[in-house]
Amino acid sequence: MRNMRVLISGASVGGPALAYWLNRYGFEVTVVERYAGLRPGGQAIDVRGTALEVCERMGVLAEIRAHSTGLRGMSTVDGDGKELSSTTEWTASGGRLDRSDVEILRDDLATVLVGAGGTDGKGVEYLFDDSIAALAQSTGEVAVTFRSGLSRTFDLVVAADGVHSSTRRLVFGPEENFLRPLGGYLAVWTVPNYLGLDRWQMAYLMEGDGPWGAMVMSVRDNAEARVYVGFDSDEPPARVLGDRTVSEHKRLVAEVYADARWEMPRLLEYMWGAPDFHFDAIAQIHMDSWSRGRVALLGDAGYCGSPASGQGTSMALIGAYVLAGELKAAGGDHTTAFAAYERELRDFVTANQNLALTNRERMEAEVSEGDQDAYTDDFYQVVNSLALKDY
Repeated sequence: MRNMRVLISGASVGGPALAYWLNRYGFEVTVVERYAGLRPGGQAIDVRGTALEVCERMGVLAEIRAHSTGLRGMSTVDGDGKELSSTTEWTASGGRLDRSDVEILRDDLATVLVGAGGTDGKGVEYLFDDSIAALAQSTGEVAVTFRSGLSRTFDLVVAADGVHSSTRRLVFGPEENFLRPLGGYLAVWTVPNYLGLDRWQMAYLMEGDGPWGAMVMSVRDNAEARVYVGFDSDEPPARVLGDRTVSEHKRLVAEVYADARWEMPRLLEYMWGAPDFHFDAIAQIHMDSWSRGRVALLGDAGYCGSPASGQGTSMALIGAYVLAGELKAAGGDHTTAFAAYERELRDFVTANQNLALTNRERMEAEVSEGDQDAYTDDFYQVVNSLALKDY
């Protein structure tokens, strides 16, 4: 295994986690990331259940908890800013607060995971501001050409580059063959914490069949805030996302929320200057197989659950642990390891993807307190349903 060279595409969550485990097991690991550094911004994401154990085994759980959002609760308001409800039992982004879950900003988690795995000279090589432009598999290796013009060979390639994985497209074909839209779109960006939120979340609920409203939460010890807005649409992602620029996506959000009240006009003003604006479809990836030859898929690239599942981060962390472990157990035999990886995770992934479908249905229905408690119990049965092997 010491001579096995593995290229990982993507340095968000799954990629750095996989790099950590493969480096620990003696593989030669390179991670390529298309951004010039670790990508800033993104949602507050959750580490739950079995994924907490993965982080504990990595030795990073305490550091992840130290960077958690630390929210105390949330309130909802109407268009006039009148408070409609308030609770310290749960938040819209992180769920129940009496659980051991950790809510952390995506970019903070990526920083922790990259640091754990080591960078150049310490075990893992990172190639920033580059990506895979082409690859060709042969019996014994994968020849990779990078966007920069660099050409290298690797024994294995793992795509951990997200729901719109360019590596998956090169090996498995067009995205539309695997993307299943769930009928919604979500935008996230950073603003100053001008509302003075103290580890708190506020949700503006809009009436009618229009956009969902806005959710604002303080982050990083109240130094800043993240804004979430969303809307339902039957328009396919290929048409809404397409080749549109970030400015065009911002314009779309501004048009959808043109008549919104509360703080929306000011939040939209900040949106125009936000360098970390992120907009995407709420969608899943479904594939018959997560590998082809010497190339495997990890996390959202192979089995995205969508933000509606609340489990994308946890699936990526667990997937990284299992994939690396099976490669170790198989002595680097990728055919055996990839089959075991999928066999171990397929039912877990399916159950987690089904959570997103249930969540979307619940958004459209009035839910009683009893139903909410029953759903929470069912949710955590899925979250904790996988027992980790010792590799």
